[in-house]
This record gives sequence, C-alpha cells and structure tokens, in this order.
Amino acid sequence: MADLFSEIEEPERNEIRALRKELEEQNYKYYVLNQPSMSDREFDEKMHRLQDLEALYPDMYDPKSPTQHVGSDLMKGPSDQVPSTKGKAFETVKHKYPMLSLANSYSREEIEDWVRKLPEGVEIVCELKFDGLSISLWYEKGVLTRALTRGDGQQGDDVIQNIKTIPSIPWRIERNDIPERFEMRGEVLLPWERFEALNKEREEQEEALFANPRNAASGTLKLQDPKEVARRGLTAYLYYMLGEELPGKTHYERLEKAKEWGFQISDAIKVCKDVDEVMAYISYWDTERKKLSVATDGIVLKVNNLAQQEELGYTAKTPRWAIAYKFPAEKQLTLLKEITYQVGRTGVVTPVANLEPVQLSGTIVQRATLHNEDFIRQLDIRPGDRVWVEKGGEIIPKIVGRADRNDEMSATPSLNDGMMYSFPDVCPECGAKLVRVEGEAAWRCPNEAGCPPQIKGKIEHFVSRKAMNIDGLGEETIDLLYRQGLLHNIADIYSLRSEDIAVQERLGEKSAQNILDGIEASKKVPWARVLFALGIRMVGETTARKIARVYNTIDNLQWATAEQLCAIEDVGPQIAENIVAYFNDMSNLEILERLRQAGLQMEGESYQPSAASHQLDGMSIVISGTFAQHSRDEYKEMIEQNGGKNTGSVSKKTSFILAGENMGPEKLKKAESLGIRLVSEEEFLEMIQ
Repeated sequence: MADLFSEIEEPERNEIRALRKELEEQNYKYYVLNQPSMSDREFDEKMHRLQDLEALYPDMYDPKSPTQHVGSDLMKGPSDQVPSTKGKAFETVKHKYPMLSLANSYSREEIEDWVRKLPEGVEIVCELKFDGLSISLWYEKGVLTRALTRGDGQQGDDVIQNIKTIPSIPWRIERNDIPERFEMRGEVLLPWERFEALNKEREEQEEALFANPRNAASGTLKLQDPKEVARRGLTAYLYYMLGEELPGKTHYERLEKAKEWGFQISDAIKVCKDVDEVMAYISYWDTERKKLSVATDGIVLKVNNLAQQEELGYTAKTPRWAIAYKFPAEKQLTLLKEITYQVGRTGVVTPVANLEPVQLSGTIVQRATLHNEDFIRQLDIRPGDRVWVEKGGEIIPKIVGRADRNDEMSATPSLNDGMMYSFPDVCPECGAKLVRVEGEAAWRCPNEAGCPPQIKGKIEHFVSRKAMNIDGLGEETIDLLYRQGLLHNIADIYSLRSEDIAVQERLGEKSAQNILDGIEASKKVPWARVLFALGIRMVGETTARKIARVYNTIDNLQWATAEQLCAIEDVGPQIAENIVAYFNDMSNLEILERLRQAGLQMEGESYQPSAASHQLDGMSIVISGTFAQHSRDEYKEMIEQNGGKNTGSVSKKTSFILAGENMGPEKLKKAESLGIRLVSEEEFLEMIQ
C-alpha cells in the first residue's frame, strides 16, 4: 500500500522540482536579463501552484525554493567590492531591512476576501503599483548616502551616482523635523514619452529595442555612465518610509510627511474604510491609469496603521499586511481601416495596419506591423475587419486576432465578402516589380538606386552613430536635402557646401557648420566602420569588423571571391554573395571612388590577436544582450584572446551564451530548446580570470 501511495505522489513531487527550476530560470530572465519569456500572470499562477504543492509535501521544504525568496537583480557577488565607477561593477551592500516582494492576485474576489479577513475597523491605503525598478534610499542627517536596488532581497547594488541624476530624488533635505537616519523606498521609472523617444533612437542606431519601460528603467539604472543615465530622463515615485523614531503612526501620515520633505509621492493614494471603497478605487484606476505618464500594472493595498502592520507580520518573502491586485494584459478590439506598405533601406516591403485609434498601456495606438504576407494570410485579416490589438507593456503593438465577421460588432460585410487579401506586386514608392527570394517571407523592391526610401535609408545608416557618426544629419535633414536634390547617395555627403545647407528651411549657418564639422571628422573613422557604413546587405557591425581584419584594404576585398569570403568566421554563402554582388555593381564602384577621393579610411592595420589565456580553447560562444562592465566589442576581443570563437547564431555546437540584459528572444528560445547554458557577465569575467 505504501508503494502505491509513493507512485501516486511521485508525479506531484516531480512537478515541484520542475516548477522550482522553471521559476528560478524565469527570475533570472526577468531580474538579470530584463528579457522575461513568460507573462506575469503565468508566472504568478505557477508560483501559486508551487506554494500549494509545497504545503501538501512539507518534507520537500527547501530554503532555496523560489517560494522562499525574491528574484535577484544583483550584478555581482559579495559586498567587499569597490564603489561604482565607470568601467567597474557596483558595490553590493546588505539591506538594513529585507526588501520583500508582495503577494498578488488577478482576482477581484480574492482581493475582497483579503480585505474582509482583516480585523474589523482596519483602514486600507490604496496606491498605484508602478511598473519600474525598486529602489531603497538611505539618508543620514538629511544627506543621501546609499541607493540600493532590490538585489536578492537581502542585499542590493549601490547605484547612488545614477540615482543622483534623477531630479525627483533629493540629494539633501534641509529641515529640522527629519530623523537622524531613515530609509525611503520606491520605484524608478522611465516615462512613456522618454521610453518611446529612447526606443526610436535605438531603432535608428539599429540597436535592440527595450520591451517595456520597466526593462528600460532597469537597464538605464545599471549603466556605468551617469551622464547617459541623466540624458534618458528617469523619474521616481516613493511609497514607503522605514527607520526608527519616524513621524506619524500611520503609513499615510508618513507619506504626507515625505511629500513635505520634497519626495515625489503619488497623488493617487487614498485611505479606504471598507471593501466597497477599495473596489471602487480599483475600478476607477483600471481605466484612468491609461492616461498617466508612467507605466502601472496594478494596485497595492496596505494596512494603514503601523502597529497593526507589525501585529500581522510577515511570511518568508511577503508582508501579511499588504497585497497587490494586478491588471490583466491590455487587449482591445478596433477597426482595421486599411493596410499600407513601408519600404526599408534594404528594400523589404512591410505591411502596416492603420487602425481606428485605441488606447493601450498609456499610449494611443493607431498603427501596428503586420510583418509580411504570410502573417496576414495566417490570421486571415482584411481592411474592414475588427481586430484584437495587444500591447501588454510591449512597445510594438501586436495584432493577435480578429473578431468573427458574422458578429454584429464586426465591420461592414461589403468590405469583406468575397475578398481575398492580395499583397501588391509593385513597389508602393517607385513602382518597380517586387521580388520574393526563395526561402524568405518578405517581398523586396530591387530598385536600390532609384527607390526614395532605400536611398534615404542608406544615407541614414551611413551617418549613424555606429557607422560614420556624422552629427546634424538626422532623418528630417536628410529628407530635406534629398528633396532639394543635394543628396542622392552617400558620396554626395562629401560634396555638400555650407551655402547649400544654410539656406534650407530650419537650418542656417550654425547648423551648416556643425554638419560640415561632422563630415570632416568622419574621414578619420576606421576602415571596419566604413565597411559597415556602406550598408552591404546582411553585413552588420560585427561581420564588418571580422571581414576588415582579413581584408585590410577595400582593394583586397573588392577582388575576393565568394569562396574566399566564406572562409571568414560568420560569413556564410548568402553574405558572401551579397558582398560580391555589391562590388560587381558599377554604380557602387563609382560611389566608392568618390569616397576614396574625399579622404575616407579605405584600409586598416593587419590584425594580430594576442593570446591572453587558453581558458576558452575549443569553445563556440554567442554574445547576446547589453552589458554594464564592458562593451560587446570588448567581450568579443576577450573571447578571441582567451582561445574562444565568436559565433552569431545558436546551434548544438554552441558552448554557452554570454547573456547580457535584453537578450534576443529568439536566441533565448533556441538556447532553451537545445539546453545551452546562459553565462552572466560576472560569471564570464571570473571564468577567464
């Protein structure tokens, strides 16, 4: 009989082990990589399931279980390290009071039950749950001395130099009524407006986009350059005070006092007397929060009386006197008015959904990408349909389905009946016949030299920061000079004259001189970046650098065969063919000759890598994400100097992935499917030491 029970219990015990492993991995992706692959709701449901199972099998108690601790965003190990300076990791410091997470629920009924189970007459403080990065601020004699991230709940990284760039956080408080020492806790946020501007900038620089403001705030706060942190425009809301001999007997009184001291406290806080007031508050902000300038993802409820908080106490990882209600991911039904088409710099034609305006996650959504013809056919959507649009914190709105066309809420039947979606067969910009390469989902315009978006896109790429880095030549200025007939290709940049630029609308002599100074400075840009700037299809920054090491002059590269090019690391047959085709085009050769005459660097030094160690001998390593201590290029150099090989794609041969923040989701997914381990920045540095 005992054996029979063991067999019955074994699946649930295995489920406990599997859930622990899965949730730990998700904590790592969320807090360290800033690249969650599971929705908050799914994570919370799995966590609740694990809690229920652990209660059934107390003999499987494990202090390391995700139910017993909070996720960690620590960037490095123990707290005996140097303070944060550029190029060094942050100091890790133990919290004076543990930073716990909150119990949460997506059910209003559960929130009602939680309130009703509290002692009679207890006041509840309701607050907005801001979706950012938790921060702990320490003040001594009115001076900010520490600013710690949540870390693992017991210790956090001191990011004080970056915190000092946030205008809403006071460095010094000059008042007579402040305690000798106290701590303020809150949330660091990136406002929607700054978030969208940052992602637009990253898109122009061909950098990975941040998925949502929370990830952007987290990534920003861990940068090693406070000037860059200041430029991005973080803000912060504070919501809790800790310490001894503090003013007030209630949570609300302390927040009002903190507001007097100069802290930014949300005006949305309300003291509620009963469950009806709590539910009315939740219902109100479920709609009104969409008008806020910062991201929110729920409501936090706290017992107001501080003595009652102490009586209720804590679990291993959450206070019993507080709970969070989390709003579900936003999804709205709206009208697909028409499908238009955008042409990129490489000629790819992307369909775009033009929608009846709908508000999602604090912004008005009117457009959403439809990716390609296959995506549209798969969802079977047509102009006139009502489609489901989801944002869920993501910057790029997604169309995830459509309403039933027989539904009375659907579009006018005459717009849909008998119609099949048909992708255009000519370029919407220049009229050239579109082509579709076998094995690719995208249609492409082949008219590189005569299609306006491709021409302007190539120029924008050429002047971008990671390429020639020419200040003053932004998208609008390039469009203006193109329309005036002053720019037709990248070589025309070096023929611009001050008098031609200064007379243009919104420009002038000062702007003209800034542009010309940037053009002159670009002549010193090294050969590898010049090669990247040319915009040869599929030749990215890293590939260009590897090619430039093997072919250290443009003349040598021009005569390379596809077979010879394929011998270069990460250069496959398609990239090799693209390079050969580029140099076989007479118009490209004419442009290159003009660039040579203008004085651009068309050759570089021969590369001789020096071995630092053999720690990575025989290993194939993929780098993905952004890093705090070194640049991606520096890590690639380290890998090569220590005997390893950089690869651009994940395969069975990949030894491990050096994983930074905002790791690419496709690489993450493939790594999971192949069982390839992720190595953090700190682990990697220890490895090569």
